[in-house]
Amino acid sequence: MRYFLLDKITAFEPGKRACGVKCVTLTDDILHDHFPDHPMLPGALLLESMSQLGGFLVELSFHQPGAAVRRAVLAQIKDAKFHDICEPGDRIEIEAVLESRLESAARVTVMAAVEDEKVARAELTFMLREVDSARVHEQRRQIYQVWTRDLNPPPLIP
Repeated sequence: MRYFLLDKITAFEPGKRACGVKCVTLTDDILHDHFPDHPMLPGALLLESMSQLGGFLVELSFHQPGAAVRRAVLAQIKDAKFHDICEPGDRIEIEAVLESRLESAARVTVMAAVEDEKVARAELTFMLREVDSARVHEQRRQIYQVWTRDLNPPPLIP
């Protein structure tokens, strides 16, 4: 994954919810072109940050020790709504709530807010797939450890 769009995971309850933070800064490359005189985080990247948190929640909620590692693949975005823009200096608080789950799929509601004002929401469906790639698994383990470094206790990361 080229873009990791979460800075930190602040809460995690397996099978229930996860919360995280995305800080918007002028060092985000995309802001220099979107737009030069009025920088804002593109809605697609805000949605991607929400998806990354949702995928984390699904992967760690479904993982069974000793079983093959399955990764969350975004399969559907439903009812995505953007209520406001996110600009440099904003600290976006994101919450993902696991709404339903099947053997190999899950539906997650994600919400994003800046200073308690809702900026976006969506319903995401993820499929779980076995990925035969040690590189993918190592990359996910590394970024998940960075994201969850302050959680106590730390989650079991597959």
